[in-house]
Amino acid sequence: MTFPTTPSRRQLLAMIGQVAGAAAMYQAMTSMGFAAESGYTGTPDLQGPRQGRRILILGAGIAGMAAAYEMRRAGYEVKILEYQNRTGGRCLTIRGGERYTEMGGHEITCDFQGDGYLNAGPWRLPVHHRAVFDYCRRLGVVLHPFIIKNNRAFLHSASAFDGQPQRIGDVEKDMRGHVSELLAKALNQGGLDDAVTAEDHEKLLEGLKNWGVLNDRYAYRASDDLGGVRGWDIPPGGGLMPQKKPSQPIDLSPLLHSGLWDQLSNFNSYSFEPPMFEPQGGMDAITDAFAREVSDVIQLNARVTRIAQNENGVTVTYEDGGRGRTMREETADWCICTIPLSVLAQIEVDCSDKMRKAIAAVPYASAFKVGLEFRRRFWEQDDGILGGVTYTDLPLVQIAYPNYGFLSDGPAVLQAAYDTATGGRSFTYSWSTMTPQERIDAALALGRQIHPQYDAEFLSGTSWVWHRVDWSLGCYGQWTEDLRDEHYETLCDIDNRLVLAGEHCSHIPAWLEGSLLSALDAIKRLDQRENA
Repeated sequence: MTFPTTPSRRQLLAMIGQVAGAAAMYQAMTSMGFAAESGYTGTPDLQGPRQGRRILILGAGIAGMAAAYEMRRAGYEVKILEYQNRTGGRCLTIRGGERYTEMGGHEITCDFQGDGYLNAGPWRLPVHHRAVFDYCRRLGVVLHPFIIKNNRAFLHSASAFDGQPQRIGDVEKDMRGHVSELLAKALNQGGLDDAVTAEDHEKLLEGLKNWGVLNDRYAYRASDDLGGVRGWDIPPGGGLMPQKKPSQPIDLSPLLHSGLWDQLSNFNSYSFEPPMFEPQGGMDAITDAFAREVSDVIQLNARVTRIAQNENGVTVTYEDGGRGRTMREETADWCICTIPLSVLAQIEVDCSDKMRKAIAAVPYASAFKVGLEFRRRFWEQDDGILGGVTYTDLPLVQIAYPNYGFLSDGPAVLQAAYDTATGGRSFTYSWSTMTPQERIDAALALGRQIHPQYDAEFLSGTSWVWHRVDWSLGCYGQWTEDLRDEHYETLCDIDNRLVLAGEHCSHIPAWLEGSLLSALDAIKRLDQRENA
């Protein structure tokens, strides 16, 4: 296949737009509710009940347990009803020996031999999610860095460079170098005279030369200077080792046509801005810490079937799975419901028509993950990748390398496939139709195109698809601007004696921070209503 030697105007404009992509990505993601910064300013100062008041909370995820933690500290009597036989909700970490049954009856097994795990839901924490960090500090949850961008990890296209993955750092630096060369040529040919003063012209040329590592002719070519930035084909050595040789940049045209530079936008989002963090030992360390504080008020295996209310209080009917599925009732002065809207829409709820329509209006995004355990850390030992994420145009979308146990021997787990149904192209529904074993087989078949060591080193695998989970029926609330305009305020308002909370009641859906902020806001308003 042949490529043009110079980019078209459209390609050049697209390239320059890619360089400025962070702002564009942030604008787009903010409109969808993904990149809004946390509004956390501290825990709410609750006045507490005027007299003995009982709060019934539905759901022992992070929103429900945070609400219980703060309201009990303020003097309210609290009880949590949880459908599952575990706490944590979608903050789920899968480890060796665990078993789950998904909708359709297929069993999800996990036979990991080492201490690796798969975070089926949340798996990283942006540093600007201040509420999560504050509660981790208060509850003693140990955090360590999460490497979101590793220049040694790969960008991959099955149709480019004979299917050979390219280093993230190489693609990024080559794009920067080529764009710098093109802009320098445009400057020297007078193409930007209307936009740049004579003084700025010289400063910009000097900056482009340094930023893009251009030579004296403002060309992006292999040189010792570039080797010090991009790396070496033969690295500097010692003694009588071979002379160093700088790496050779990828030419502009094949790089443009590869689509790899498009994948760089995955690192432009404000939500994924380094540094990021994760709890030591798995994301459920956060919800486990909350559970230790409120475990005595949690009733597990309680499937809510009806929420009734009047002017004086709330009555919740539920099936008690721990007592032969007997139908029981709990009454309270107020109810905080954190049940996902996808499930809540199927429960009989006494509420206003506007609230009922809001509950039913918000669809839930699909998401899937596959975790694969291998005999050794070949990505570290063979490929020099310690942490980070590889992106590909294959249906597995991304491979995330563990940020713990570096350079250790023995088994280790890769998050070998992950995607959500939020982009223009999504493979999530295809993965959702597969059996658990088919997902593992597919992740192996696709992943070996990037890491050929898969076949020799594979031990076992596990997977998770959120649309086949009966207590969630999807991954997170998938808002649009129109839906927010029509339903968001209604969904968050106190409806008589009922208030909703959870990531779906936030401008940061899919994140633990959204769940926490929603819960803290709900209990603050409920406390104000109680003391009005």
